[in-house]
Amino acid sequence: MAQSPIEKTNLITPAGYDRMYSELRHLADNERPKLLEEIAAAAAQGDRSENAEYIYGRKRLREIDKRINFLKSRLEKAKIIDPKSQNGDKVVFGATVTISDEEDRQKTWFIVGEDEADPSSGKISWRSPLGRALLNKAVGDYAEASTPKGPMEYTICAIKFV
Repeated sequence: MAQSPIEKTNLITPAGYDRMYSELRHLADNERPKLLEEIAAAAAQGDRSENAEYIYGRKRLREIDKRINFLKSRLEKAKIIDPKSQNGDKVVFGATVTISDEEDRQKTWFIVGEDEADPSSGKISWRSPLGRALLNKAVGDYAEASTPKGPMEYTICAIKFV
């Protein structure tokens, strides 16, 4: 089954993009060159088959290269959307949404990209079950989302674009 263009899109906020780009630069410009020097020094010690420093260094290099490639791929596909440029009366990417659950407990969520989601700090992905349920809803609308506790119904209390 082919993915639609929106499913292939890597939506991200400017802050999320900057964090990922900084990590990429740090790995490529600092970590990788330093590790290459360590591997070369370990290789100069002789027999590589029993050289733990060499073996570990090569393994760590593969991990760094894998992460660098992942970051490059995600950043190349990124579509940066600044929440400050968003507006309207419906929940869209970049919105800060206050919701109320069935027990009148309120929670505020910032709708962000997959690579920057961090529920413990109030950031959920637009592709998460709750994020998808909230999209295109207005204040006063109900949204139902699957949770580990089962289906939950939420009421949209406020929408801001900060």
